[in-house]
Amino acid sequence: MNTSLGFDPIAEAGRQWREHWGDATAAPMQAVTSIMRVQQILIARLNDVLDPFGLTFPRYEALMLLYLSRNGALPLGKMGARLQVHRTSVTNLVDGLEKGGLAVRSPHPTDRRTTLATITDEGRRAAEGATNALNTQAFGTEPLQPDELGAITDVLERLRVGAGDFSATSDAR
Repeated sequence: MNTSLGFDPIAEAGRQWREHWGDATAAPMQAVTSIMRVQQILIARLNDVLDPFGLTFPRYEALMLLYLSRNGALPLGKMGARLQVHRTSVTNLVDGLEKGGLAVRSPHPTDRRTTLATITDEGRRAAEGATNALNTQAFGTEPLQPDELGAITDVLERLRVGAGDFSATSDAR
């Protein structure tokens, strides 16, 4: 569905914002609104690429956690922490992966309070195919160039660290 407008609604909102609340508040509103709109665009693009694999982008992220883990399995709680989502969301993500035959749940071998999600062979094939498709499409970021993408990542990292999303000195473990 193409809903292209003949004008930039965020620029127009900025004009209106400056008129009602002054210059100092327009830039933050426009930046946040732009980020939110781009998030919608990217999710739609990514989900289109992932649909042939039976995945949405959130399920893809969960599948890749399993794919990239040492043993192809992770406790659901650890998945929630890494994905930075509530445990209910992890349950729903793993439900979707299970329905697609991409992962299975199993009890933890040494901690009976813990449930593991484990990637299946079909899940490994889907992860590889989906990743190849996303890489071919530059994760939906066209027409941006690598240096622009790096600049965006750097700027947003500062905001994430400032919000306590992660410690700038932490490692990936």
